[in-house]
Amino acid sequence: MSNAESPIPVPFKERYFEDYPVGEIAEFGDYPISEAEILAFAAQYDPQPFHLDQTAAAGTIYGGLIASGWMTASVAMRMMVDHYISPRSSMGSPGIDELRWLRPVRPGDRLRMRVSVLDARASQSKPDRGMVQFLEEVVNQEGTTVMTLKGFGMYARRPAA
Repeated sequence: MSNAESPIPVPFKERYFEDYPVGEIAEFGDYPISEAEILAFAAQYDPQPFHLDQTAAAGTIYGGLIASGWMTASVAMRMMVDHYISPRSSMGSPGIDELRWLRPVRPGDRLRMRVSVLDARASQSKPDRGMVQFLEEVVNQEGTTVMTLKGFGMYARRPAA
């Protein structure tokens, strides 16, 4: 089920833990990747030649400038906050289990997200919250998956009426 194909009973931004059904798939986002953003991110956080310089990058295994994988992960986080994570109930995340960079992201790419709910469990020790496990897939304009991440989100449970 995709949020583009069928109505979601509770909009993403208004959801509580109970509103993340296992098996749900949501698709969203459209983030353009610019050369300027790749260069600025690399200069600040990941100054490797294939992220910083078109000429140097041409002589690498990538054959040209590519975004840092950490930039791709940051863009994914931005799309999650803009389109999916509920400000009403999000309590952050205890971490991720797996992060994979599958294909280079290049200037001019447009990225979007596909998020699958893998598991949802109410906390036994803290009854005000639950843990949701997600598979996040970052997909480019050609439909190629460029990054995957398996992680968790903590969400408040719906208050009693």
